[in-house]
Amino acid sequence: MNTWQRHLPKGLEASKVDLLAGETLPRIWVDQWRQHPQRDVIYDPKQGWVKSETLLTQSEVVAKRLAHAGVGPGDRVLLSASTSVELVTAHVASLRLGAVVIPTNGAYRSEEVAHVVSDARPTAAIVEQPEWQEWIRATDPKVVVTSPLVELEEGPSVSLDEAGTDSPALIGYTSGTTGRPKGAVLTHGNLLSSVRGLEIAWRWTSDDILILALPLFHMHGLGVGLHGSLTVGAQVVLLSEFDVDEVLNSINKFQATMFFGVPTMYGRLLDSENVSQLGQLRLCVSGSAPLSAEVHQKIYDATGQQILERYGMTETAMLVSNPYQGERRPNSVGFPLPGVEVRLEGSPAEIQVKGPNVFKGYWERPDENRASFDDGWFCTGDLGVVDSDGYLSISGRAKELIISGGFNVYPKEVEDVVSQHEAVQECAVVGVPDAQWGEAVVAFVVADREIDSNELKNFVGERLAHYKRPQQTHRVDSLPRNALGKVQKHRLIEEPRT
Repeated sequence: MNTWQRHLPKGLEASKVDLLAGETLPRIWVDQWRQHPQRDVIYDPKQGWVKSETLLTQSEVVAKRLAHAGVGPGDRVLLSASTSVELVTAHVASLRLGAVVIPTNGAYRSEEVAHVVSDARPTAAIVEQPEWQEWIRATDPKVVVTSPLVELEEGPSVSLDEAGTDSPALIGYTSGTTGRPKGAVLTHGNLLSSVRGLEIAWRWTSDDILILALPLFHMHGLGVGLHGSLTVGAQVVLLSEFDVDEVLNSINKFQATMFFGVPTMYGRLLDSENVSQLGQLRLCVSGSAPLSAEVHQKIYDATGQQILERYGMTETAMLVSNPYQGERRPNSVGFPLPGVEVRLEGSPAEIQVKGPNVFKGYWERPDENRASFDDGWFCTGDLGVVDSDGYLSISGRAKELIISGGFNVYPKEVEDVVSQHEAVQECAVVGVPDAQWGEAVVAFVVADREIDSNELKNFVGERLAHYKRPQQTHRVDSLPRNALGKVQKHRLIEEPRT
């Protein structure tokens, strides 16, 4: 299924597409900032517009501070903070230095933070949560811990922007079926090629202004929204969190042209009497979870916007997109992006992918790497079908992933925590359809006593990120199993409960 030519504008031949033009993202950014030092690039709610020359100067200062603290090319830098220009500057500085950024969800709790630190062994951690500083130091006292302001001593000049396309740039932690998150290592070339593909497919230019309310620890917000805007020379309006009124008001205030969101966001925007403001944008993109045909139609009826749905993963950045010009089909993710190849293998058919955007493997996981690739094709674990017009749809998942509010939740990780509860003998965690979250996390427990949903929600919430908490808990006499003893989770969902 190599149909990515459908994304090319008229007059652009596939042979002329260079997805690695510029070699690395930070080199492209720095070159643009030097050429247009007075251009407004990022709007920060606290600082207002930040210019190119400020980003250039401050990223160099932060890079020298990190280098003086011992960070060098190939060293890992854990990064976790709420959205701000300081976070962006620290991210850019780390990449310019040749370090490998570990963007980390600020909702993680102590056990999750300790796992990332012990697994990736960062040299430095840039975090804003005071408790994180304690957790990190308790796990590895050698880690240099600082705030997003990177208040460290500045050292002498250092070499910057020397990383190559094959150099690692990012380690994105994504939970695995083993229950422990694993780090997907993405190179500068992986990140750049994905952005170049989107630049072509979505007709993304320096005239665009993006309203970005997505978190910057996630591929959607960081790898698409921020990286893409900086690379094409567009402007970014950072919102510290998603707020319906703030998003809609910002469209007029900044004369914005683009908004990226997850399905939950679009559902909430529909509740506003001002949702018609979305109609002023040239492009609304949805991703990270399936967008229902109902929400797709309601947005169109209320605003005239045909939401463009796309498909990507932490391990691959962006893979497939509905067309910019042409029909954007509900319940479909469209066609492979420039440079991406897609095939369907097996029965039911698993989506497998190739391309310059696809990572080479997980951090220090040789066994999982061998299992994740089939003759050079990455096995996504998602199931798909292609219709007669070539549109790809996600039909299910070969792995037990739950996507709740755009975040990945792996049942095994939650089950491991639920099993620690003193009254629980056995448990199974599943995802069930939910109008607000796409899927809700639900726990079924065999327990010595009744356990209400709030009790288990609080128990898990003390140990895992909030979005991994079971929204409902059901006590059952036993878990249904097949002849081999494997829990049949589909029966838990199908069987009536009292």
